[in-house]
Amino acid sequence: MGLTKGAVTFSRYRVIGDLPDNLPDFIDTKLKRFAFRNTLSDEEKSIGWTSIGNVLDTKFEYANYSLATYIIFSLRIDRKVIPPSLLKIRVLEAEREYMADKGTDKIYRQDRRDIKENVRAELMRNTSPIPSFHEVCWSPSQGWLLFGSLPEKIQVDFEEFFKQTFELKLINFIPWDPEYIEEKVLRDMASAEIGTTKRELSSLGREFLTWLWFKSEERNGSIMIPDEWDIELTFIERLALESGEGEYSEKVVCRGFHADMEEGKAALRKGKKIKEARLRIAIGSEQMDFNIRADLFQFQSMKMPDSIGKDEGELDEEGRLLERIYLIEKVWGIMERLFHLFLEMRLSPKWNSEEIIHMKKWIAE
Repeated sequence: MGLTKGAVTFSRYRVIGDLPDNLPDFIDTKLKRFAFRNTLSDEEKSIGWTSIGNVLDTKFEYANYSLATYIIFSLRIDRKVIPPSLLKIRVLEAEREYMADKGTDKIYRQDRRDIKENVRAELMRNTSPIPSFHEVCWSPSQGWLLFGSLPEKIQVDFEEFFKQTFELKLINFIPWDPEYIEEKVLRDMASAEIGTTKRELSSLGREFLTWLWFKSEERNGSIMIPDEWDIELTFIERLALESGEGEYSEKVVCRGFHADMEEGKAALRKGKKIKEARLRIAIGSEQMDFNIRADLFQFQSMKMPDSIGKDEGELDEEGRLLERIYLIEKVWGIMERLFHLFLEMRLSPKWNSEEIIHMKKWIAE
């Protein structure tokens, strides 16, 4: 994730469920109960919580996971991986030894299965695990949580273990989630023939990024957020566009500092939509660069300003961390607000009578 230093990558969740009245004691008890434990076994995976500042700290003394209104900790996952080629060789060797001992030249199916399972278990016992660490930032008061990893396999492990630990459910926090959008907006989406299935809604995210590219060039990078401010937003370095699904999907990746290559416009003319882009947003005197994935509104490789902590002298570690969290909230708040502007336009009569016409003209240029 890079929450404490470096570039930040995260998925945002909504935390679903009732929190107990004695929340501090509840969190302290649960984190310690489900902290990571070193075990010597043939298990493929070990999982548990650790301190974010010290991955070997599983005692969480003095509530070192508490930072202002946030709960900050880390998920450790140890996996043992056996190369398929090694397993195959060891199984063949074990089968040969079995036939020699039995004085036979064949092995029954069940015996073959038992041999393979025994060989696999032995390799697991003698294989060192590969650890990985994934940061968590949870705001119980606001009901959201950030998890610092994007691979689906790791996210599933996290979601299941978080539910096991805290008896709370996690749902991807995406601005077009039917549970998040007001009922009136859902009716307007149906009237505009915008479907609400998972596949159709992920397509809406790609449509949003495509529209955002158009808006970023309409006023030379300046986008007005009504009743708030003008922001500077630029598409830089990389665009990934896609159409179709599965084996029929077609992808185009454009690279360049301003991501305004003719190849990208040509892909739009063929009906492709932006699946992933790298953006630059100017926030006052600071700027933030990050990748955004359209399908689940995920953020990747978010580069923090170099000036964090310098305006008011050297901040302590907690101060710098709080400033980084503040900037993360600022960026996703801007992106969520921009999506709402897009959805308002998408559901208005101006979408077909004006916006689409302007966008087609821009794509054709």
